[in-house]
Amino acid sequence: MEFLVAIFVFIFGLVFGSFLNVCIYRLPRGLSVVKPRSACPHCNHPISGFDNIPVASWLILGGKCRNCKTPITPRYMIVELICGFLFLGCFLVYGPKLAGEVLLNNTAAHALILPGLRFLKYAVLCFLLLGLIFTDAETQLLPDLMTLPGLLIGLVFSLFVPMHDLMATLLFEFGVVRFPGPNHLLWESLFSSALGAFVGGGFIWSVGFLWKLVRGYEGMGFGDVKLMAMVGAFLGGATTLFVIFAASLLGSVLGLSTVAVVYQKRRGRYIKAQGSESGARRARRAAFIAYRYLPMPFGVSLGTMALVSVFAGGLFYRWLLRIP
Repeated sequence: MEFLVAIFVFIFGLVFGSFLNVCIYRLPRGLSVVKPRSACPHCNHPISGFDNIPVASWLILGGKCRNCKTPITPRYMIVELICGFLFLGCFLVYGPKLAGEVLLNNTAAHALILPGLRFLKYAVLCFLLLGLIFTDAETQLLPDLMTLPGLLIGLVFSLFVPMHDLMATLLFEFGVVRFPGPNHLLWESLFSSALGAFVGGGFIWSVGFLWKLVRGYEGMGFGDVKLMAMVGAFLGGATTLFVIFAASLLGSVLGLSTVAVVYQKRRGRYIKAQGSESGARRARRAAFIAYRYLPMPFGVSLGTMALVSVFAGGLFYRWLLRIP
């Protein structure tokens, strides 16, 4: 039975991945994701239902529009597959084996069997992160219609899926923050989520403000602030700081790799045309210009490491607390 449910969850993820492709294309352009119906972006011919089956239709059509034969980016199939596997991963990690959950209501904390609620929380987060990663990679934009509702959804989930954040727990243990009364677990969970949103958004905003103050230009957009506020609401403050730190390392590796590639390509060309010393100097200038002006969306690194933390955040906590 669990195997059949896992297959259904994977297919469910493929379908949501198909809808996510619509969001990735339309939201940055200010278009509705509801209407009109899907159409080829080149010839505007409406896509029929049997040509809109996740993954299968792209493979059957050979990655081309049935009407105009224009190639269709494989991003559509890639997003659908990744979304399917992310949903499946959330089901396997947070699904039926974690059926004993605690539901927090307005009167007290009651132990109830809630199979799927924790899975649903992390599946929603993965859905949002995947869409934001690909949108930022293509357009250098992080749509408010994904980050702001995601922030609210993360806060709401904390009322039903208790959050045990290390940063908030330390505040509770040392008496810095107290929530007495029968509903203290509910308020502690909500506080942990809100603290994560504040830490995530506040940290990125502070770094961006200092960068602009020192360098004189913006190092990251306000979309990154809202992205990390959303991540913090889902994952808590401690995990969010780990995401930011790991994303900074990943972004540095990607940036330096880009500079190295530009330098190597230009070096050979310029040395051949101008000689070794002059060509190498010009190649270094080209690499610096690439580092300074080429768009390197930080949201891609942040979203990627947040996805990693969804499945490996427990390993980070065990390493931090030296738990075997």
